Amino acid sequence: MFKEKSVIASELYKNIGSVVIPKEKLQDKVRFLGEQISHDFKNEDVVLISNLKGSFRFLSDLSASLNIPTQVDFISFTSYHGGTESTGEMRIIKDLKMPIENKNVIVVEDIVDTGYTIDFILKYFQDFRAPKSVKICTLLDKKEKRKIDVPVDYVGFVVPDLFLIGYGLDYKEYFRELNYIAEYNI
Repeated sequence: MFKEKSVIASELYKNIGSVVIPKEKLQDKVRFLGEQISHDFKNEDVVLISNLKGSFRFLSDLSASLNIPTQVDFISFTSYHGGTESTGEMRIIKDLKMPIENKNVIVVEDIVDTGYTIDFILKYFQDFRAPKSVKICTLLDKKEKRKIDVPVDYVGFVVPDLFLIGYGLDYKEYFRELNYIAEYNI
């Protein structure tokens, strides 16, 4: 059984296309975003909330680049149900553990494309969690896929409509470990 999975994985890795964002550019941009957020929230605490799983790498590096008091929590809301396209139907997989009432919240996303997930998170927090403020920080913004206009306060890179993997982004749960972002040929 293990050998069979290894063969499948090695076949998947053959479909990695060209590097879209190399490691060095990723790290430079994450530091820049950390400086922006630290400046905007100087003298204030923030709660970074990572929408799992894709944003865990970005959250880790971003939190290390901040010089303000920071707490971290995790959620998992998705509109992708096993495929490569958003269904628009939201599902809560994991909710917050800490209260965020009257706190400055920054939702950390790997990629914003259709806007469905961000729209749902914003409404959910406003209706049920009562934060002081909510900002969205995304590593990748795929604007040409937007179906709902959502505010995105901090953007790492605007990217074309390609299927991307690496630095937390996956295909069938593979490729999250890559230190760069690449196109994937499905």
